[in-house]
Amino acid sequence: MFHLEAFDTLRNVANLVLFEGHINVVYYVFMLAKQSITPNLEPGVAPNAESLGLVLDSASFVPYYEQIVDRVRNLIKGGELHQGEVFCSEGEVARTLGISKMPVRQAFQKLRSEGLLIMAKGKRPIIGSGRVPWDFQQLRGFSEEMRRRGLVPSAKVLALEIEEPDPETAQALKLAVDEKTYCLQRLRFVNKKPVAVVTSHLPVRLFPGIEKQDLAKQSLYYVFENVYRRKLQWAEEVIGAVTAGEEEARILQTSPGSALLSIKETTYDAQRIPIEYSVSLLRADRYTASVVSVRKT
Repeated sequence: MFHLEAFDTLRNVANLVLFEGHINVVYYVFMLAKQSITPNLEPGVAPNAESLGLVLDSASFVPYYEQIVDRVRNLIKGGELHQGEVFCSEGEVARTLGISKMPVRQAFQKLRSEGLLIMAKGKRPIIGSGRVPWDFQQLRGFSEEMRRRGLVPSAKVLALEIEEPDPETAQALKLAVDEKTYCLQRLRFVNKKPVAVVTSHLPVRLFPGIEKQDLAKQSLYYVFENVYRRKLQWAEEVIGAVTAGEEEARILQTSPGSALLSIKETTYDAQRIPIEYSVSLLRADRYTASVVSVRKT
């Protein structure tokens, strides 16, 4: 279910359940607060690679692709390249720099993983917003997903306590009457920037003593599988949009009323037992989501 009032643009949206299987169709969801990316696709508007001052230091120990990434980042940060503008092709950059396409392709993929380039087959890249993309095709934890994209994740535990679950949590986790849960709230960072507040509800009977784990440095999925021997199998996600209240805005270092991506997730183990119910609030100016839809025949 999606609540559209928090966004001016919400495209190709899907509510889904993820199972193992073949993926036939991929839909990309762009949660855009207040304005959308409108590419400038008029002929001749793409910048010339030489005019951008793209140069390489052959004497440097820094790989060529990293030098390209740093230069493009600085161009965007300095306002010389703007969101929605068409960028140079891989071939143009490679010819200008006198190198093969391989390091250029690596650089473009790195920029894409950071949300700084939007790429589609057969089309020129477009300057993106810098939002971090999240792929729902695979069941991965936050840390796994960010490291896979070459980013640096970290976390801060805001709260961890035992509580009586609310009806929504009790239903999601199929809890017995009077059963307690751990409520773990963490602030998640990407490259030291706050991007999400994640509140996880865990049955106490399944994870006794979890408060003894270092949940700021360890992935929760790692703890599930390696400490408690709970093999993860699949998850259900309900994706929506909300606006930040005073407390969420303070924690995420944004403005009250700003758009947040909301993800409510129930994670199941190999015995089909629900082991975690989480609510994630993510800054929409730093996050996008790609959603997988499966057509059954």
